[in-house]
Amino acid sequence: MLAGAEGRHATTVRRLSAGERADLTDGAGTVAECVVKSARPGVLELTVLARHTQPAPSPRVVVVQAIPKGDRGELAVETMTEVGVDVVVPWSAERCVVRWRGDRADKGVARWRSTALAAAKQSRRSWFPEVTAGAGTAAVAELVQAAALALLLDPDAPQPLASIVTCAARDVGSGRDGDGARDIVLVVGPEGGISEREAALLAQAGAVGARLGLTVLRASSAGAVAAALVMSSSGRWA
Repeated sequence: MLAGAEGRHATTVRRLSAGERADLTDGAGTVAECVVKSARPGVLELTVLARHTQPAPSPRVVVVQAIPKGDRGELAVETMTEVGVDVVVPWSAERCVVRWRGDRADKGVARWRSTALAAAKQSRRSWFPEVTAGAGTAAVAELVQAAALALLLDPDAPQPLASIVTCAARDVGSGRDGDGARDIVLVVGPEGGISEREAALLAQAGAVGARLGLTVLRASSAGAVAAALVMSSSGRWA
């Protein structure tokens, strides 16, 4: 039986009816392939045809996303979720115009999580992404230091991201470094770029500067493009 908010969405928005397919997931790898047995307002009765569990994605891709203006944050989260990003970390970088404090921070994180959930269902993910609480630069530096590979997206960086991850990401994904599930962290700065202090702190923690290409992407799209390149090179899209 599928009831509650998901049941209402299935019956009133999706208008699922008897005989149609509907896959259910717990967002942590388990998927039940079902067919609708009956439907009434707010409730679906389903017959489970098969169950299977997909392994956790490896390597995990973590995107530290500087908080952009307006609805561009939700756009970034939506696109990254569709691409397959595993963790999104809202970052209050020094040059962010938007500041999340107090209740505003709670509401901002809630919006991003709601966006990620909707995008995960739309893209049929069996593992839903995590949207963490907002982080300062010191916390981001700790993530960078703990990562198997950390890249700071910078349009002026001497090395292209593709050349950096071609070998490094495959090593992380295959576990040749001793841990096949370690994180690849991508740091996306604000539209105005990160400050010299932030750049120095992240470089000291181990972040490597990487450019995406000849053009400069918005902060709301850079993370998804970078993640796609990493997943292709690491074998996640094989």
